Amino acid sequence: MSEVLLRTPLYEEHLALGGRMVPFAGWEMPVQYSGIIEEHRAVRERVGIFDVSHMAEFRLFGFGVSEALQRIVTNDVDKIGQLGSAMYTLMCDEDGGIIDDLIVYHTGDLEYMVVGNAANRGTDWDWITEHLPDTVEAVDESDRTALIAVQGPRALAVIRELAQPGFEAPPRFSIAEATLGGTPVLVARTGYTGEDGVEIVCHVSNAVGIWRALLSFQEVTPCGLGARDTLRLEMGYALYGTDMDRGVDPISAGLGWTVSLQKGDFIGREAIARIKEAGPVRKLVGLDVPDGVPRHGYAVLHDGVEVGKVASGTFSPTLGHGIGTAYVPTALAVPGTELSVALRRKHATATVVRPPFVTRTSLSAVSS
Repeated sequence: MSEVLLRTPLYEEHLALGGRMVPFAGWEMPVQYSGIIEEHRAVRERVGIFDVSHMAEFRLFGFGVSEALQRIVTNDVDKIGQLGSAMYTLMCDEDGGIIDDLIVYHTGDLEYMVVGNAANRGTDWDWITEHLPDTVEAVDESDRTALIAVQGPRALAVIRELAQPGFEAPPRFSIAEATLGGTPVLVARTGYTGEDGVEIVCHVSNAVGIWRALLSFQEVTPCGLGARDTLRLEMGYALYGTDMDRGVDPISAGLGWTVSLQKGDFIGREAIARIKEAGPVRKLVGLDVPDGVPRHGYAVLHDGVEVGKVASGTFSPTLGHGIGTAYVPTALAVPGTELSVALRRKHATATVVRPPFVTRTSLSAVSS
């Protein structure tokens, strides 16, 4: 029996634009429209928009909500004590395995919005609600919420033209109320491309109107999952299910910066602390592959002996050659180490590098 795929509120819009639809995390999503490289370059040079309405959104509220989140996630919730602020974090099990990577937004007094990966919606919901005290309520708002990412050097200019007079984009990793084309939304200064931009949070009934309003700008290009993947990999952003999963800890995944061991107890703290003290056996590294394109699952070798497999791999449109990630023994994780990737007909030289692969973007200009 074939799987029944879910559809976002923008499904018909994707078909009308000629989007090539593919199964992804239980959803029918566009992998590309005009072409992955063209869409990738549109984001790096102008503006691209992505339908990310398949993501999971949970609202947590009540007395003790921040304390409850402190125990559930690895990062320090006190960092986002100011209303409207946000942070990237992980949610781990008792053994330090990564259940999901999340963005947590402080959206109101005693209220937070948690955004997780679509494939983990059920697992995330069960884990979070299992660990909440009676004073904290949780609502799964995924089915009523649409998300549209607007990314690129001219993204904020487009948003300003659509917004009400006097609109100011929130600072990086913040969220604020806005009105776009007469529609009330939340605008988050976050993204997954390495470019400046926002993610628009709206009710599903308003998604089509906002999508069409964005596309009314000549410089805006609709983009699919293919370009989203090449863009995020150029920045070294991890993808759940590929670069990390329940069998990987934050230290090995290079995400130790999302873990605050000083904040007090949280789920997985003891296991993560032990791994950090002893040092991980394997580490996720970047691979620069000038003469081939690594793909997920390809063998990574050192002196002809397999030492790992490619986690993520693609052709970088910006660099013009292959890039990837892989878990390798810690001794081989030093930048500059020469490895090779077993392609279908040859072994391609791969040099260990520290991501990001691409360092000059509109976001790096904002951050500098």
